[in-house]
Amino acid sequence: MQKELSATNKEAWNQSPYEAWTIRYGTPVTAAEKIKGNPVGLLTSLYEWMGDVRGKRVINLLGSHGSKAVALALLGAEVTVVDIASENARYAADLAEAVGVKIHYVVSDVLELKEAELKKNYDIVLMEFGILHYFSDLLPLMNIVSKLLCSGGRLVLQDFHPISTKLISSRGSTQAIRKHKVTGDYFDTSIEEVEVPYHKFLPEQQRNDLLKTRLRKWTLGEVVTSVAAAGLFVEILKEEPNKSSEDYDKGIPKTFTLIAKQL
Repeated sequence: MQKELSATNKEAWNQSPYEAWTIRYGTPVTAAEKIKGNPVGLLTSLYEWMGDVRGKRVINLLGSHGSKAVALALLGAEVTVVDIASENARYAADLAEAVGVKIHYVVSDVLELKEAELKKNYDIVLMEFGILHYFSDLLPLMNIVSKLLCSGGRLVLQDFHPISTKLISSRGSTQAIRKHKVTGDYFDTSIEEVEVPYHKFLPEQQRNDLLKTRLRKWTLGEVVTSVAAAGLFVEILKEEPNKSSEDYDKGIPKTFTLIAKQL
C-alpha cells in the first residue's frame, strides 16, 4: 500500500511546484529578503518549541520548498531536508543561495532513506503541517524518526488537528457567518484523493491538468500511539484553536504540537 501511495504522491508533487512557489512567495531572491528580515517570525510557534538552534543538527522531514530549513540555517543550525520532489529541492537550493546559507537537501522518500542518512544523530527532527497523511502506516515513519535522533534529541511535530481535518467542515468567510457542521467520520481509515496542496497557486488551466495526491488521515490517538510505539517519550501534546483572531472558531481545536524525546 505505501509503495503505491508514495509513487502516486511523488508524481503529483513533481508537477511544477517551483512555479507555484514562485507565484506564492516570489522568486527565491525575493523570498530570501523576507527570511533574512525575520527568520524567527517565519518559524512562528515552532521557534518556541525548538529554542536556540545554534550549533544543533536539525532534519526537516518532508520539508517542501525549504523556507523553514533556510530560516533555521540562518539562525545557526546545521540543517538537512528530506522531500520527495526534486523541484522543491531546486527552489530550496536557490533560496539558500540567495540567503547566503547552506542546507543539505536529500530528494528521497523518507521511508527509503539510505543507511548513511539514518546515522546522523540529529538533535531535532522537525515535521510540520500536512505530512502525516502521506503515510498508510505511521509506525515505520516514527521508527525512522527514532533512528535519526540522538540520545536526548527531540521530535517537534506540528499538524492540523484531526477534529478539523476528519470531522468538522466549515463554511463562511467571516466570524459572523462562520458555520461548522459535523460531516465526517473521525474513525474513517479510507484513502482519499485530493488536489496537490500548491495547485491553488497555479493558473486555472494548469490546475485542471494536475494529478491528485492520495491521503490517509489519522486520529490524534493513532499519532500519539505511533510515536510511543517507536520508543520515543511523549513530553508534550498541546492542542490549539485557530489563532487568526481572539474569538475565531472558539472552542474548536485547529492544530496540535507534539514533542517527544529520544531516551
